[in-house]
Amino acid sequence: MVWNRTTHLWNDYEKIIHQRTNTTPFDLVPAEDSASVTVRVMKPLDAAELSLETVYEKFHPSVQSFTDVIGHYISGERPKGIQETEQMLKVGTALTGVGELVLDNATIKLQPPKQGMPYYLSTLDFESLLQKQESSVRFWKILTVVFGFATCAVLFFLLRKQYRHHRERQHLRQMQEEFRQAQERLMNTEGGETLKNACVVCLSSTKSCVFLECGHVCSCHECYQALPEPKKCPICRQGITRVVPLYNS
Repeated sequence: MVWNRTTHLWNDYEKIIHQRTNTTPFDLVPAEDSASVTVRVMKPLDAAELSLETVYEKFHPSVQSFTDVIGHYISGERPKGIQETEQMLKVGTALTGVGELVLDNATIKLQPPKQGMPYYLSTLDFESLLQKQESSVRFWKILTVVFGFATCAVLFFLLRKQYRHHRERQHLRQMQEEFRQAQERLMNTEGGETLKNACVVCLSSTKSCVFLECGHVCSCHECYQALPEPKKCPICRQGITRVVPLYNS
């Protein structure tokens, strides 16, 4: 058991202390006793779908002294015991082998394919093993299609959002350019003093509003009322939380 510092609880934890593997050569023979053809199985532990039968299992609980308990709380690990398990492939087990067949002298051998193809030793029959692999392939295909559609949707949303931001920036630059041209025309016709107090939206009324929290003084009250919701400052595009009237003496 391992102490979890987040939940302040002991959590079950397993780790392999010692593992020993013994292999002996064995042959696959047809179910019919009259057949004399045998196939020598090579590297059986490299095969997938190989299920071994548990023939021995015993749990040895650990005996702990007071000193051990103190040490376990300090280290954060408290052993419950040792689980001893023995698994093997019994003689007479029906197996289906899928791999590469080679002829070595007079012996037919089943070995892992050299091209990296799957190597199977299973207790299922060939049809059941084939259906299981097809179901797995179908699941991954569906998962790939779903993730593909999700990726396309996210990409479309990001591109659409980027396009809208680009259009807003382009429209803002166009409005700023129109304001600059209108200000230049007013500068040439009416003089600079009138331009300093002119509303940047209509360019005809006097500025009479202070936008907060940005603090810009750029609009008259009528143009502020005409701004679309949510109201934003025409200069910096920041949201307007409140408006303070401006009085010129």
